[in-house]
Amino acid sequence: MASYPLSVVVLAAGEGKRMHSDLPKVLHPIAGQPMLGRVLDAAQALAPSAIHVVHGHAGETVKAAFADAPVNWVYQAEQLGTGHAVMQALAQVPDGHQVLVLCADVPLISAQTLRDLVEAAGEGVSLLSVCLAEPRGYGRMLRDADGAVMGIVEEKDATDTQRQINEVNTGVMCLPAKPLRRWLSDLDTTNAQGEYYLTDCIAQARRASVGVQSLVCDDPWEVQGVNDRLQLAAVERACQRRQAETLMREHGLGIADPSRFDLRGTLSVGRDCFIEPNVIIEGTVSLGDRVTIGPSTRLLDTHISSDTAVLGHCEILDTHVGAGCQIGPFARLRPGTVLADKAKVGNFVETKKAQIGSRSKVNHLSYIGDAEVGEDVNVGAGTITCNYDGQAKHLTKIGNGVFIGSNTALVAPVVVGDGATIGAGTTIRDNVPSDTLAVTDGRARQIPGWQRPHNE
Repeated sequence: MASYPLSVVVLAAGEGKRMHSDLPKVLHPIAGQPMLGRVLDAAQALAPSAIHVVHGHAGETVKAAFADAPVNWVYQAEQLGTGHAVMQALAQVPDGHQVLVLCADVPLISAQTLRDLVEAAGEGVSLLSVCLAEPRGYGRMLRDADGAVMGIVEEKDATDTQRQINEVNTGVMCLPAKPLRRWLSDLDTTNAQGEYYLTDCIAQARRASVGVQSLVCDDPWEVQGVNDRLQLAAVERACQRRQAETLMREHGLGIADPSRFDLRGTLSVGRDCFIEPNVIIEGTVSLGDRVTIGPSTRLLDTHISSDTAVLGHCEILDTHVGAGCQIGPFARLRPGTVLADKAKVGNFVETKKAQIGSRSKVNHLSYIGDAEVGEDVNVGAGTITCNYDGQAKHLTKIGNGVFIGSNTALVAPVVVGDGATIGAGTTIRDNVPSDTLAVTDGRARQIPGWQRPHNE
């Protein structure tokens, strides 16, 4: 990159009326991260001297969402155009700096593209354009017979001939601070929108014989702005496709359908992992080797070790899963769950703050919460740990080799010793010693020849 000091100005003051939302537009997420956050990440990768974020509508909400971000907040009381927005920030930018202008609603811009743009500017001006098959709504790039940039005309001010141009302005540009002050002071609002256009500075730079370089972006999605829910969804899909392709090409992840893949955080994978459609990955997730994730599963802040199979329709949150486990289908592992190697949690099982030992099985229709389960334990269908007394949670401890029959209630705090057996339908309120059978004494009565009543 060039050696000129760099200040970044991010335009984030728009109201976003077309989103029809109480949430400020720049806080709407792409792949789980607010759009403004993605733009700030790209800017910070350039190690600028400062980042100035121009805010207006719902500014306090935006600032609160980025309270720890290393940025300078600049208030724009009235939204009078892009030129006016940059004016608000420029008072805090030294004359010797280059000013990189970014848009907070263009969330897929890459740090490499920004590096190339700053390098192209040198001590002059550079701007980023893109060629679109359907350029409606964008300012058009004006070039002379030699292909040099002459200026930018906004669509509402363009002639019919100019509207036929398919090279458009992205709003991303780099300009030298000192002359930019003069150019901004000379702007007026004699245009179709009655605003101060930052784009008018390009023609002023040409008149001042300041070099204007252009960089054409190869990927239209990288510079796609978001103004409504439809565009938000389209950019989301483009981002997810990009993430899926990176994981497949660079890390060998198998993805059944990249168009139905959602990564809203970070994912690290071992060899020969495979993900079925409609899986949602949030937070920080890691997979060992040969892990398979079934369809319509959600993973959040979870590690899954090698050779584990997660079947479909599971939710696994803040959980550590050992090697060779099987989970699901339709299992819910809540925060604090730890599965040791070769443990099994089957269909319609919920766990919470539960440690399940090696080779232990909770196969179906059970709730295991606030529990320590030893090795080689069989938990029958319909078993629950009654961990909450209305005021506090209590711990259930189950030793190694325990067999728990179906429809058992373990009323915590309670300890079941190694090798104990709990008969089906038993309610355990007291500790069970090792190698002991615990059963409920009550037996069912049988009445031979009894007839059900019939309606007349």
